[in-house]
Amino acid sequence: MLKDFDLRQLITPLGEWFQKNARELPWREDPTPYQVWVSEIMLQQTRVEAVKPYYARFLKALPDVRALADCPEDRYLKLWEGLGYYSRVRNMHQAAVQVMEDYGGKVPDDYETLLKLKGIGSYTAGAIASIAYGKAVPAVDGNVLRILTRVSADDSDIAKPAFKKEAEALLKDLMQKVCPKQIAPGTLNQALMELGAIVCVPNGEPYCELCPWKDLCRARAEGKIDKIPYKTKAKARRIEEKTVLLIRDGDKVAIRKRPAKGLLAGLYEYPNHEGHFSENEALQYVRDMGYAPLRIKRLPDSVHIFSHVEWHMIAYHLLVEEEAFATKEQTETRRKERLIFVDRDEQKEHYAVPSAFHAYKYD
Repeated sequence: MLKDFDLRQLITPLGEWFQKNARELPWREDPTPYQVWVSEIMLQQTRVEAVKPYYARFLKALPDVRALADCPEDRYLKLWEGLGYYSRVRNMHQAAVQVMEDYGGKVPDDYETLLKLKGIGSYTAGAIASIAYGKAVPAVDGNVLRILTRVSADDSDIAKPAFKKEAEALLKDLMQKVCPKQIAPGTLNQALMELGAIVCVPNGEPYCELCPWKDLCRARAEGKIDKIPYKTKAKARRIEEKTVLLIRDGDKVAIRKRPAKGLLAGLYEYPNHEGHFSENEALQYVRDMGYAPLRIKRLPDSVHIFSHVEWHMIAYHLLVEEEAFATKEQTETRRKERLIFVDRDEQKEHYAVPSAFHAYKYD
């Protein structure tokens, strides 16, 4: 069990391994509080290689807390386009406003104060406090829980908050005993993350022969590597059927803004509706708004997976022209649908369209 395992024996081999094997990552070059914060939020649920170009673009456009706090919603959503989980950047923006208003523009160096900022939980607070400020506090995520339960052969359910709190308490006690004399707090946290990211990996066989803990690992000795960590299975995702419509009028395509709350809130989308439309139903949809359909083409089906729901989508490309006169009913339907027509350059520059719709592009 983790609580009975001597964690101090892990420090020296881990530190030596990290010194030789740490990846060169842009956010490690100048770990200011703001840069650590941005990188850690981006890295949630997202691979390192996917984050690199977004991180560079985001920092170039919004280099500090003030720039983020002052940034309009459409712009920071556009900078985030393709990363997904857009609530992350919304929360970060709200937290930046908090920092400007309550802390004079300086990201707090205190762990408990960091937790008061919107969107910052124990892991991100620990990362900022330890890496940017040298505070002896842990940063525990799934990677860290996995390597600690494997090395100690602890089969506790890592999905339970109580176990994470136990691991955080044990690591905090360890850090207060060994940091900074044996290893800097931020270095220890990054080394633990790194080991879980590139050696004791979450999917597939871990690279045990490359692990600095291979002679200390109880799960390896007991043949339990494939059984640990134990995690309660998530509920099956809900399936939703949708019809996506790429409506073209000349060189422009119809998009609309999603509601301010809920899934993909505030982003732009191609008009879409629950259920799978027949070709006739798609044609009738544009006629109901006073558009004359000139051509319709069925596009390939697509599936997009969110954390708790799957969209099973069919799609049509419709070339239309606006009728000379729209009836009162057609005008009301247009108002409800909130469509705007934009050209390719406008969409690319100004309107953030989530990756759920990236399978559908127009020429």
